[in-house]
Amino acid sequence: MSDNVIHDEEDLRFYMPFKEEDAELTYTYPETEVMDFDHTYVPDSQRGKGIAGKLVKEGLEYARSRNYKVIPSCPVVEAYIKRNPEYKDMVQPE
Repeated sequence: MSDNVIHDEEDLRFYMPFKEEDAELTYTYPETEVMDFDHTYVPDSQRGKGIAGKLVKEGLEYARSRNYKVIPSCPVVEAYIKRNPEYKDMVQPE
């Protein structure tokens, strides 16, 4: 796991703290063993540095380690999975 991405299981998010505010990937559990990644946010000052990708990768690796399916509700997560087809098998069928 990445050293700078923190998983807050109580708040259902992966995040990276910055001075102004946190970058985060939030999720819910709509079903048992299914994670719905619903929102990604990166502060303006941190955009373009690959932060969103780090958060998404951490979330997907967490889901994979538990054999969970994922729902990429957030367009950032959906785009990441398209660019990284090794995660396509994890997507919950519609």
